[in-house]
Amino acid sequence: MPQQGYSIGRDVTIAVILPDGTPLRLGKVTGFMAKQDTTDQRIKPLDGTTDNLRFYDGWSGNFKLERRGPELDNYFEQLERNYYAGADEPQATMQQTIVEPGGGVSQFRYERVLLKFDDPGEWSADKSVNQAVSFMAGRRIKQA
Repeated sequence: MPQQGYSIGRDVTIAVILPDGTPLRLGKVTGFMAKQDTTDQRIKPLDGTTDNLRFYDGWSGNFKLERRGPELDNYFEQLERNYYAGADEPQATMQQTIVEPGGGVSQFRYERVLLKFDDPGEWSADKSVNQAVSFMAGRRIKQA
């Protein structure tokens, strides 16, 4: 729901889809950030001009959450168990949906997503448990 022509945090939703097609329940997402990763190269010929090259290296980012159940703990525990059992780690997919200020909807799919449990949370009396997950993705593709 944009306000006065500006995008605000409430305009975006994030969904993580596991390789078997089921969604990963994230709890309450309170923040999301994504950035395009690149490797840059400068070429300086003897004539003194500079050429710049850019190589695309996927996307990365993070989201912050309020814990609302054991789903993330269980997911990352299973990944760790699979690792020590010698099993391959399947990659997930993420879907980002944005309600645009003009009323349209933009959707982006992040492919070949690897999630990392940066902060499972701090448990304290009279305080909610904040969690943090980061990700790396091979590509981001516009869907709508």
